[in-house]
Amino acid sequence: MGATRGRHRTINFEKSYHFPRKTANRSQRRRSGGRRIRPLLQYLPGVGPGRAKALAKLGLSTVGDLLRHFPRVHEDRRLVPPSAWGLPGTAVAAQGTVRDFQVSSAGKDLLIGRASLAGDGRFFEALWFRRRSFRFDPFDGLKKRLSPGARLGVYGPWQAGPRGPEIRVEDHDFPTDAPSPHMDRLAPVYDLTEGVDGRWLRGLAWAVRDAAARAADALPETLRAEHHLPGLGEALGEFHFPSSPESREQARRRLAFDEFFFLEMALARLRRGREEGPPAPRCPPTRELLTPFRQALGFDFTSAQRRVINEIFDDMAGSRPMNRLLMGEVGSGKTVVAVSALLLAAEAGFQSALMAPTEILAEQHAHGLARLLRGLPIRWALVTGGRTASQKRRDRDALASGEIQIAVGTHALLEDEVAFQSLGLAVIDEQHRFGVDQRATLGAKGVSPHVLLMTATPIPRTLALTVYGDLSVSVIDQLPPGRPGIATRWSPEGDALSAVRRAVGEGRQAYVVFPLVEESERLDLRAVLKGWEHLKSLFPGIEVGLLHGRLKSAEKEVAMSAFARGEVKILAATPVIEVGIDVANATVLVVMNAERFGLAQLHQLRGRVGRGRHASECHLVSGAPSVEAAERLRLLCRTSDGFKLAEEDLRRRGPGEFLGEAQHGLPEFRVGNLASDGALIGEAREAAFSLVARDPDLSLPEHRPLAEDLRRRFAHRLRFGRVA
Repeated sequence: MGATRGRHRTINFEKSYHFPRKTANRSQRRRSGGRRIRPLLQYLPGVGPGRAKALAKLGLSTVGDLLRHFPRVHEDRRLVPPSAWGLPGTAVAAQGTVRDFQVSSAGKDLLIGRASLAGDGRFFEALWFRRRSFRFDPFDGLKKRLSPGARLGVYGPWQAGPRGPEIRVEDHDFPTDAPSPHMDRLAPVYDLTEGVDGRWLRGLAWAVRDAAARAADALPETLRAEHHLPGLGEALGEFHFPSSPESREQARRRLAFDEFFFLEMALARLRRGREEGPPAPRCPPTRELLTPFRQALGFDFTSAQRRVINEIFDDMAGSRPMNRLLMGEVGSGKTVVAVSALLLAAEAGFQSALMAPTEILAEQHAHGLARLLRGLPIRWALVTGGRTASQKRRDRDALASGEIQIAVGTHALLEDEVAFQSLGLAVIDEQHRFGVDQRATLGAKGVSPHVLLMTATPIPRTLALTVYGDLSVSVIDQLPPGRPGIATRWSPEGDALSAVRRAVGEGRQAYVVFPLVEESERLDLRAVLKGWEHLKSLFPGIEVGLLHGRLKSAEKEVAMSAFARGEVKILAATPVIEVGIDVANATVLVVMNAERFGLAQLHQLRGRVGRGRHASECHLVSGAPSVEAAERLRLLCRTSDGFKLAEEDLRRRGPGEFLGEAQHGLPEFRVGNLASDGALIGEAREAAFSLVARDPDLSLPEHRPLAEDLRRRFAHRLRFGRVA
C-alpha cells in the first residue's frame, strides 16, 4: 500500500535506462552496436540495489525476466455499480466521490478508517483496518487524500453494513485521466517473496510493459497464422494486463503453445537423431524360439497383447532402434510381451538385458523366466548386488563371451565390469524408478540397441505426448479373462481390520499401508511405526512385518522376501510396496488415511492384491476427509479403469504424481496446463513434428530463430536422447 497511487509511468528505456559507466565497457558497446543491452531492473526508477536483491530471489534480474514472470491469476477489478455487486463476500471494484472520512476505535489495538462514498447514484462505505500506533498516525496518508470531493477507487469483498453496503478495502487507487494498473481492469497477481510488495511489482510490470512489443518472436508468421496465434509481444503484454478475458485467453493460448511447441520440437529432433544414428540390430522373427514358447504357455494372448507384440516386432525388425514405452495395468500381461521381445532378440543372435528397480523384483522376473523358458535352448543369468563374487565373475565372463543370452538384474547391470558381446535389446521395468542417466548407461552397453520401457502406471495422454513425447507408446488396455476382481470399499478402521483377520484365518496375507514414517502432530496421522505396534497388539501370535522407506536396501529386501515366502502374514508398510512384491496369496489391502494419497497412487497400491486366483479386497480408511478427498475415494470405489483414474488425478493434482523424481528433463510449464490443454498439446506436437520433417536442421532462414530459441531452452535439459 506504500506505493505512490495515481501516478503510473511507462519507462522509456532509450532515455531512462543506463548502465553504470564501469559496466558499459567497450566489448559490451561493440556487441550491442552502441545501444544498451539487457536492461537490468536494478537501474530502473524506483528499484535500486535493495529491491533488486529481493527481486533476484524470484529469479528476476532483467526486464525480460519480469516480462516472463507471469501472473498466477487475475483479479477482476473492472468497476461495478453497487446495484450489481452480487452476493455478499464477493470481491468487487467500485469508484466514487468521497463525502467524508472518519477514524474510530475497534478495541484496544485496532482502528477503523471509514470513507463514505457516492457512486452511480448509490452511497456505500469503504473500510480500512489498521493497528493503533503511538509513534505515528496509521491513517495520516489517507486523511490527507480523502477530503470531500476527492475521487477514490477501491477493491475488496463487500458486505451489508448498518449504513448500507461496505467494502473491506484490500487495495485502493486515486483515479486520474491515465489508465491504472491496479483498478478498472483485470489486475495481475504475481508470486512474491519477502521484500517485494504485490502492488509495487504490478506497478513495475506496468512500467515496463511497452518493452514486450520489442520481444523477438521465433515463431514464423505462417505458423502463427495457421494456428491463429497473436504475436509474442502482443501476447506478453496482454497476458500481464489483458484488455478483456477473451484477450487474456488468446495470450495464454499463445504462450502455452510456445511451451508445448518447443518441447515437442526438442522431442522430434531427439527421435530424428536416433533414427539417423547407427543402425539398430535387425531382429526379423524366425519363430524357432517364439513358436515353442507360445505353444507351452497354456493360454492365448489377449487381442491387446497381440497388437502390442506386433508393434514391438515391427520396430525390432527394422534398422532404426526401437524406443518404445509399454503401458499396462498390473496383471495385463506385460511380462509375456517382454519375454516375447527377449526371445525375438535371441532368435536373431543378440543378447538382451531386463533391468528392475529392486532385487526382489529382479528375482521375481528371474523366477518367471525360469518358468516361461523351461525347455527352450536359452541361457540366462541373474545380475544383482546380492550374488557371490564367484557367481558375479562367472556370469560376467559368460555375458562378455555371448554364452548368456538374457541378463536379468538391478542397477548392478550398470556397473562397468558388466559387458555384453552383442546387446540388442534393453528392457527396463518400472522405468520411472530409474534416472535418465541410468537408463542411458544401460543402452550404451550396446550399439544402438532396441529399448523397451515398461510401466504399470497408467499415464494420461497429455503426459504421454510430453514426458514421453519422443517415444512410441504401446498400451495393453485389456486384462486376461478370468482374473478375479478387487472389491474396493471406503471402510471404518474396524471393518477393514476385520477383513485382515478373516483373510489371515483363511491362510491368506494382507497389507496395511500408512502414509508417513513419522507421526505428524499437525495432521494427526497414524505413522507406520505406531501402526505396526498397534497391529502386533491386535494380532498376537501372528507375524506382522514392517517395511518403510528409511530401512536400508538390504533390510527392505529381507522384509519383502519374508512376506513373499509367507513367513510374514501381515505387512505394515509405507507406499514403498507400490512397486515391488508380487504375492498371489495376498488378498486384502488396507490403506490408512487414504485421503492423503492421490488416485494414481491408490490405484497402484490396489494392484498389490488380486494377483492370484482368490477374490481380493481393498479397504480405504479415512475419518474426516475434505470434500475433494471424499470425491476421490468414491471414484476409486466406483472404477477400476486405471487410465480414467489417471486422467482424473492429473486434473485434480497435476503431473507430480506421475513424474516421480525431478529427473525427467521436462521444462516447467508456467502457462500451459497438462490437464486441460490436451487439444493444444496435440496441435503443437503436430506442428513441431511436421516442421522438423521438412527442415530437420532448422537451417532455413525463417527457422533460424527457432533453432536459437530451442538451444536456449533445452541445451542443458534434454541431454540423453538414446534412452527416453
